[in-house]
Amino acid sequence: MAVHQIDKIYIYLDYVRENPLEVTALYKDLLIGVTNFFRDPDAFDILEKEIISEIVNTKKGDNIRVWVPGCATGEEAYSIAIIFAELIEKSQKHVNIQIFGTDIDEDAIEYARAAIYPDSIAADISKERLKRFFIKEDSTYKLKKQIREMLVFATQSLIKDPPFSRLDLVSCRNVLIYMDSVLQKKIMPIFHYTLNKDGYMFLGSSETIGEFSDLFTTINSKWKLYKRLGMTVENALGYPITKDVEVHMELPVVEDKRYLKETNIYQMAEREVLDKYAPPFVLVNDKHEILYVNGKIHKYLLMPVGVPVFDIQKMAHEDLRYKLTTVLHKLGKKRETIICRGLKVRDNGNFLTVDLTVKPFSPGGGTEGLIMVIFEEKVPPEKVVKRKTVSGKRKEDPQITDLKQELKSVKEYLQATIEELETSNEELKSTNEELQSANEELETSKEEQQSTNEELETVNSELQNKVTELSRSNNDLNNLLASTEIATIFLDTKLRIVRFTPSLSRLFNVLPSDLNRPIADITSKFNSDSLYLDAETVLNTLVQKVKEIQTKDSIWYAVRILPYRTMENMIDGVVITFVDITNLRFERRLATVVKDSNDAITVYELDGTITAWNKGAVRMYGYSEAEALKMNILKIVPENKKNEYGKKMEDIVSGKDIGQFSTQRLTKDNKIVDVCLKLTKLVDEIGHTISIASTELDISELKHLNVLGK
Repeated sequence: MAVHQIDKIYIYLDYVRENPLEVTALYKDLLIGVTNFFRDPDAFDILEKEIISEIVNTKKGDNIRVWVPGCATGEEAYSIAIIFAELIEKSQKHVNIQIFGTDIDEDAIEYARAAIYPDSIAADISKERLKRFFIKEDSTYKLKKQIREMLVFATQSLIKDPPFSRLDLVSCRNVLIYMDSVLQKKIMPIFHYTLNKDGYMFLGSSETIGEFSDLFTTINSKWKLYKRLGMTVENALGYPITKDVEVHMELPVVEDKRYLKETNIYQMAEREVLDKYAPPFVLVNDKHEILYVNGKIHKYLLMPVGVPVFDIQKMAHEDLRYKLTTVLHKLGKKRETIICRGLKVRDNGNFLTVDLTVKPFSPGGGTEGLIMVIFEEKVPPEKVVKRKTVSGKRKEDPQITDLKQELKSVKEYLQATIEELETSNEELKSTNEELQSANEELETSKEEQQSTNEELETVNSELQNKVTELSRSNNDLNNLLASTEIATIFLDTKLRIVRFTPSLSRLFNVLPSDLNRPIADITSKFNSDSLYLDAETVLNTLVQKVKEIQTKDSIWYAVRILPYRTMENMIDGVVITFVDITNLRFERRLATVVKDSNDAITVYELDGTITAWNKGAVRMYGYSEAEALKMNILKIVPENKKNEYGKKMEDIVSGKDIGQFSTQRLTKDNKIVDVCLKLTKLVDEIGHTISIASTELDISELKHLNVLGK
């Protein structure tokens, strides 16, 4: 609003509606991407020693899967990858690492995929790790392929898109602090669902699991390291599941598949005996929540008004509540059976005598921490009344006897029918429970399938991006090679053709279809026998070799053979370049002739600065080449000839042909020398004069002889 000079919200809202680009800009401003490598080094030290080392040591040939939601530009994900790479190398295990980095910001994900960071990251990463896992490029560091291949980056909304599954570690640092409690309560069960049994979670220093202590146990409270607990929360992802099967109980039951598994007739028989002869009891967890109910417990536990709760202390009869709370508290300190006898409980105006037994219950299978609470009703001794025996016998009416017998038969028939119905009901319950289990398994399979599909889409997206980058790089390389006049050929370790530039056709009879053919099978326009031997030598010794060759067309080439090194500093073949040096050889021969000529040959710029001085000039004028290159040409021009020099320079620059002419020059020891001088102008590519070449012949003796002859 300040940028656009808008001071009212409703005006800015209208502006946003009229300018779609402002929505994107506002969205970018709201994103927070603060991160760096090994943020909180102490936390990463604990993560390495207590968590990642444990994951690596316990894995036996399986994949290790890690998810880093809210990864921003990828520093945290790459930090975890570096730690895994170090520990796996130490353990000498062959384990495949898959690290998924996700974020809602597409630009940040693209940055993370590039894996190129400024050189300022050296402040957060040790020199050893920089040298081992990064490549220095100008003012940036690029992660090596070894680390980049461990990660897959994708755009993902943490609260809308399906999560990954079967994970060993979730690292979600400094993301939850920007969410309200409602979103945090939604995300925690998601993390619990995604983790394997005994998986780990790594949060930021200002984040916590909140009320989900039943899903995670704390490994390190300072640096927020947690370990997964318990079974999968079935509704963590928001998928609908079948409602709980209705149970034939006085109170609702919180069912858990670990505790309820009635699948055969023997268990039904045990159930029948428990219902008829065993005292009522309930099973509760360490939070005192009821998990299972047996028998008629309505005399001892009551459902409170309002929102349903299953806390046994809140549901207990008011005459039992105080004693039950005290006993549960004692049991939490010392796990042993506690019995309270003769408790009085009011029931419809009367008092019941109840023995309350509270004992630890540990059937095994990861269900430690359960408590069994037993309610056993006792008949007070004073109320036991002995039945008086009938002293005499009275003869009954036969009709009454028949009716009694008939009534007894009907009761027995009804009892048998009831038992059959109860058996059928139990069988239907078992069948219903089996169907519910099958439905839950199908729902779980559906969630896993959806997570797998999401992972496949993520991998496919990453591969597509890499294919696009590879295609672009390949196009750039092809254009670069085609634009150069340097013939280049790439050979693998078996000296087979991998790639070559179009200019190579001037030396070899090579076609695009010759890729992967040995170079020895290709005919050349020069004697290439030694070239194959030289290539093998370079491949074995890793020392480059330089030589010159001449083709059948009398064209000379400089040949350079170098080992081909990959980004990982591995040798993967050789590179051979051919540079046309025909003109260069001619120029070298010409330079040799000029340098060794008896005539004085000099080159100087238009302002007179000397740029070339041959041996003839050294002999004629007495100045060494080093001295002359620091001089101006006017230093060897006598005072009476400087005007002449200026006129000649103007004529030759303007394009006049001045031919040879006689003049005088001054030596180092101030002697006048008569010379015959020829000036030649040197021009650049567009014809501008850039310097003057002067050829000077000493004619002093010839002139002296002419004087004597006269």
